Amino acid sequence: MALTMASTLELLHEHDQLREVIQGDRWTLDSPKDIQPSRPFTDVTYDTRQAGPGSLLFCKGRFLPEYLDSCGPEGPAAYVAQQDLSAHTKATGIIVNDVRKSMSLLASAFYGRPQDRLTLVGITGTKGKTTTAYFLQAMLSRLSGGRAALLSSVDNCLDGRHYQESQLTTPESLDLFRMMRHAVDAGMRYMVMEVSSQAYKVDRVYGLTFDLGAFLNISPDHISPIEHPSFEDYFYCKRRITYNSRQLVLGADARGADLIRQDARAAGVPVTTFGDGTRQADFLVRKAPGEGDDYLIGPSDGALRPVSLSMDGDFNALNAAAALAMLTRLGLEPDSGAIQAMGNVRIAGRMERFKADNRVVYVDYAHNKASVTALLNFVDERYGERKPLITLVSGSAGGKAIDRREGIVSAAQDRVDRLILTADDEDGESSDQVDQQMLGFVTNPNLDVSIEPDRTQAIKQAVGDPGQPRDRLRVTLVIGKGEERWIKKDGSHVPYEGDDHVVARLLGTKSYNLGATGTAQG
Repeated sequence: MALTMASTLELLHEHDQLREVIQGDRWTLDSPKDIQPSRPFTDVTYDTRQAGPGSLLFCKGRFLPEYLDSCGPEGPAAYVAQQDLSAHTKATGIIVNDVRKSMSLLASAFYGRPQDRLTLVGITGTKGKTTTAYFLQAMLSRLSGGRAALLSSVDNCLDGRHYQESQLTTPESLDLFRMMRHAVDAGMRYMVMEVSSQAYKVDRVYGLTFDLGAFLNISPDHISPIEHPSFEDYFYCKRRITYNSRQLVLGADARGADLIRQDARAAGVPVTTFGDGTRQADFLVRKAPGEGDDYLIGPSDGALRPVSLSMDGDFNALNAAAALAMLTRLGLEPDSGAIQAMGNVRIAGRMERFKADNRVVYVDYAHNKASVTALLNFVDERYGERKPLITLVSGSAGGKAIDRREGIVSAAQDRVDRLILTADDEDGESSDQVDQQMLGFVTNPNLDVSIEPDRTQAIKQAVGDPGQPRDRLRVTLVIGKGEERWIKKDGSHVPYEGDDHVVARLLGTKSYNLGATGTAQG
């Protein structure tokens, strides 16, 4: 369906978004007389540099009116904003109550409502979203002949084969619907996507209903002046997925699970739970008998089937249980091929293990108290009997998620032998400031703690030199950046080798460099 001035105003009026239309000194609720109301817009964008003739421009977020001064005399055809910008452009102004909500509604219409042709799965939670999404997409791809798309914080895959690095956990609504359109045109039947708290906070998924939603877990994160002012606000935004899903898969042990069940009852949404048996759940995961790392997963009232995962950690087994519960709620039966496809999933920078002589290194995206705690629990379980020397290399992002800094330190300081604080992404706040603040949270006088501003040098110090066969086992945990090939600084992405590549080079081995299907990525 083409998006025209007439259909734009009709859609905005229907959703109580339209305030007025401004053309010169004429204000109206109708299409301006000198514009053909049935002429389709040629494009939709929120970037003035791409606002060509015939386009519709959304002035969202920190948009400055002066940005319009750089637009050519013939474009855009119209703009959507929450204020009159006619002093800076001759384009028709469509003034709305909420530009982000309006952008989501209009982007969906411009791209022909691609969500209606996809089985859409949304996954939220503080930790485990990415791994669960990859697990589910791998199984769906196997069962559908490769027709399962993926939107994640690591990679996006719109054709079932090619994976490209993503920029946001959940894309802006305009980009999201464009990606859905590409997926539909590529023959995709399913789309699995991570849904961040910001996706609901800033209306990136406004008006979107998931065929299946998943709420994995919740713990404090993303608390900062520019994200969520409190845990209550963060939790509330996460909970919105319940009201915007046709059915929900829920972690039985999740904090606030009872409240989410109340949400589901209020919304008339059926709930399927998963867990490790600590609490009653519809889907269970248990450690398989023996010394290996295999698991038994399945419905609590049926047979549990063996699952062998390429990714370490009981928390990843719990993610696998969530994925299998989701697959079942979609009405699909996980055959042996699907189970194997999930078991083969390895994600670069996610629980990626490197080993050389008496040194074991894990590169992981752990970046808050909950994920660092889970990682250290895994180290205790796997290596505790050998009493390893544990070193943690960590920073924390500047300008956001301020609560993470104290959380990482409090989770680690009494459980590691050495802590090296280093560079991470910066956004109006330097890594040195962040590291100094994290250093101030250290209260354990026996902890060997230092700051090394150069991330590559910090990893080199942590990994150290080769040891002798009888030397004490050394476990190094490098967290926060994973496979990312850049560090954000001064508003731009500065090239960086990547934690996984640095470790692989230092140990003389190889990194995964893999996507969800276990195939090498370019």
